[in-house]
Amino acid sequence: MTTDASDEWKQWHEHRTAQVSEPYGPLALTGTSWLEDYPEGRIPNIPGQWADDGDAVVLTATEGDGLTVDGKPFAGEVRLDADPGPVTAARVAAGEHRLVVLVREGVRGVRDYDPAAPARQAFKGIDATPYEPRWSVEGHFTPYGEDRTVHVENADGRHRGLGLGGVLAFTLEGQDLTLQVSVQGDGSLWAVFADTTSGDSSYRFRFLRPPAPDADGRTTVDFNRALLPPCAFADHFICPFPPPGNTLGVAIEAGERTLL
Repeated sequence: MTTDASDEWKQWHEHRTAQVSEPYGPLALTGTSWLEDYPEGRIPNIPGQWADDGDAVVLTATEGDGLTVDGKPFAGEVRLDADPGPVTAARVAAGEHRLVVLVREGVRGVRDYDPAAPARQAFKGIDATPYEPRWSVEGHFTPYGEDRTVHVENADGRHRGLGLGGVLAFTLEGQDLTLQVSVQGDGSLWAVFADTTSGDSSYRFRFLRPPAPDADGRTTVDFNRALLPPCAFADHFICPFPPPGNTLGVAIEAGERTLL
């Protein structure tokens, strides 16, 4: 069992390393610009004029801006919704750059992904602790009666709402612990957590994605698969910090720790 789990972890780690270093992976993000910060519509280093029109982003460009929309050279005006899919499917491009429209709590912005980003060129890998069975334990999920939202600081210094769906309880290193978690569309769980290694031998906080609980609320809490948040790869992500109660008083020396 341990050998199989260790082999699966190695495959997971290799896939994860390849995924983050893809041409339009998180290492390629070079900027996140909120339109409310640029009322004239001119975003530094991004061609065209961008405006928030209430329910969409309006992009105005000339042929000289060198933009494409849906893969075709673009001049004129177009209304853009938030890009829902992968970066490679973003509607707007400027050469090799992909310009992704996003919305957070009603605020619209544009992200610039560049395959030639310095962070991507400098990437040497993810420092991750090899699989250890003791870091994978059974957990029990108890949903809240209704979804809750707490406002937490984000990596860009702003406070935003973080939706929470319940409590995940488990025992680790002899301690009874809990995490407030979100419930994803597929039923899986998502936690933002810190521990006593955070900011020292590990990044200042990490993510955990336990599988969907069964009918009795049981799931697996596997810190071997603790993830670095996107903002560990590029400063321009707006990752939420851990909500109250999610800073654990144990040293979780497992999973992804830092960048090499």
